[in-house]
Amino acid sequence: MSDFLRSVCVSVSLLGLFSFGPVAVGADVGIPSGASADEQAIWNLEHTYWSHVQDNNLAAYLNLWHESFLGWPSSSPAPVGKDHITDWITSQTGRGLTFRKGEFRPAGIRVTGDLASVCYWISYQWVGKDGRGPAYTLRITHAWKRTVAGWRIISGMSMLDPERPKLNAPDQSSYPIPSSETSRAGHEPRLH
Repeated sequence: MSDFLRSVCVSVSLLGLFSFGPVAVGADVGIPSGASADEQAIWNLEHTYWSHVQDNNLAAYLNLWHESFLGWPSSSPAPVGKDHITDWITSQTGRGLTFRKGEFRPAGIRVTGDLASVCYWISYQWVGKDGRGPAYTLRITHAWKRTVAGWRIISGMSMLDPERPKLNAPDQSSYPIPSSETSRAGHEPRLH
């Protein structure tokens, strides 16, 4: 792992560990009350993120990600870089499914200089032509980095919310394991 990525991972981990304060939690809360300008900007970008997914606007979605991104989506068997960040979308749209966003619930945010860490729940469905499909709720953590081009996601992780009734993740059987993240002995993730 490069020194840059190592320092980002350590910074994001420490930021996440020590910095989350309470925010308003409610049904599809847009922006928590009392949010600073930077916090409002990040919450707006998170809503934009999900609008891009729902509109299947992959170019705009990709523009939200930092070139050095490293994260672990719940749909992936291994961490991915920016080059694989749309795989979770295309694996579903390629099967004729459409994304429908549901409730967005903020959990916490902290902005420290040019880094921001945000956590929230998102409910959604992948629906077929009949407009039906199972509902899922994810816990999301994103680390944002302020750049000259604006805020970009530098790291993140998601997981199915275990507090919800037993839900299976959408079928990701066609989701590729990035070759850069697998070992020669098999498909076990490399430890970096």
